Amino acid sequence: MSAIALDGLHLDYPGGNTGLRDIDLHIADGEFLALVGPSGSGKTTLLRAVAGFLEPTAGTVTIGGDVVAGAGRTVPPEKRGLGMVFQQHALWPHRTVGRNVSYPLELSGVSRESRKKRVAEVLELVGLPGLESRDPATLSGGQRQRVALARALVRSPRALLLDEALSALDEPLRDRLRLELRSLTRAAGLTVVHVTHDRSEALALADRVAILDGGAIAQIGRPEDVVARPASAFVAQFLSDANVIDGVVDSGRFHADSHPIELTADIIEAAEEGRGRLAILPSDISLAAGSPHDCTAGVVTSSLYGRGVSDVVVLSHGMSFRCAVPGPRPAVGDRVTMNVRRGIFDAAAG
Repeated sequence: MSAIALDGLHLDYPGGNTGLRDIDLHIADGEFLALVGPSGSGKTTLLRAVAGFLEPTAGTVTIGGDVVAGAGRTVPPEKRGLGMVFQQHALWPHRTVGRNVSYPLELSGVSRESRKKRVAEVLELVGLPGLESRDPATLSGGQRQRVALARALVRSPRALLLDEALSALDEPLRDRLRLELRSLTRAAGLTVVHVTHDRSEALALADRVAILDGGAIAQIGRPEDVVARPASAFVAQFLSDANVIDGVVDSGRFHADSHPIELTADIIEAAEEGRGRLAILPSDISLAAGSPHDCTAGVVTSSLYGRGVSDVVVLSHGMSFRCAVPGPRPAVGDRVTMNVRRGIFDAAAG
């Protein structure tokens, strides 16, 4: 298995559009890294640059100590020693399961007997022992995706790249395959880069999560760190559906433009004086019984049950606040007072 390093990676598309901006990212040997971000943030572009389908404008890509892109060198995708699984499993319908899995070995000139042995090993690894002769059309969606995974693993790749590999599956199959994928990659010691639009999936699977915005890395860290300590209002809003309010920090207090809420300096993270945006995580708002005369009073307009916390929306002074409420679930129409424990402030650029 191999570490992956991106240093000063920049990629411009024809026409002047920027796909990646000064990416510095080191993925440890055996690490599972998830890439998330809104549509157009650069996560798939980054994965394709690692795979070799896109050539960076500047910077280098290194896999296992070997420079595969940049510094005057470009190694084609098939020579990088990577396994890839896409959203659509793309199995050949005219080939059996075994022949689908063995195809990369056939291209490499591996003998028939060695192919047979290796295919049996990898099908056992992905939980499909003895299915070499099956027609892919007779398999379930989850089984077909396991076949695609087996095909990616059959040549013992240096790293595994996953591009929305589970997004076409329905729950609860998708949830079960998540567990199996994490167990399998951990047992094999695989280095994994996983692109997903599913925030919960990224946080559940990854050792670290990289959040991209506009072709740059907005934050990277362990799942528990990026959720509990987002580096910016953008990260808080993207990962945790944070409430975002425009306003001004003046003398250690936040003054909102559209809501009479004030936060003292000790609960404003990364605070700077001036205009900007304050992000408040749903988990950082607690509710208590209140009256219409309270400054942060509101009325519950939505209350959805959750196993750990309920997803509650409070309308206060014309603005809706999303709250994560443990314990008893308030009812729609309840009057409450919001107590805000913490906010993350981004000063406006310029």
